[in-house]
Amino acid sequence: MRAAAPRRAGALDVAKTVLSGLVGVRRKASHEGVRLTPLQIIVAAVVLAALFVFTLITVVRIVAG
Repeated sequence: MRAAAPRRAGALDVAKTVLSGLVGVRRKASHEGVRLTPLQIIVAAVVLAALFVFTLITVVRIVAG
């Protein structure tokens, strides 16, 4: 029997993959069902890293008052 071809990844699939990669908990089965391109992963990683840095700067400014 032939396995179904992986479906194309949407924005939520890419975000879940990058976030789980950042945290370090990613099961093989969770990402085999979608087809990701390197460009999708790179763009999502840069956006999420920038969002993380912006959040840290905002929290520090609020706490430091």
